[in-house]
Amino acid sequence: MTEADRTNERLTELEIKASYNEDLLDELNRTIYRQQQQIDLLLTEMRELRDQVQNAARPEFRSLRDEIPPHY
Repeated sequence: MTEADRTNERLTELEIKASYNEDLLDELNRTIYRQQQQIDLLLTEMRELRDQVQNAARPEFRSLRDEIPPHY
């Protein structure tokens, strides 16, 4: 095997590895994008839940008439 053949073989192997690495990087980018979407959704839901809890914790103004039992 000549030096040119070895160089071509090594170059081909490097090109194959680079191709696999590009595919892996694309897949990782898609995974990160999906995870960020999930994080954004969870943050939105968490804010909504926090608002619900805060609104439930605030006492509403009630009239004394609301306290009268229904049989009166």
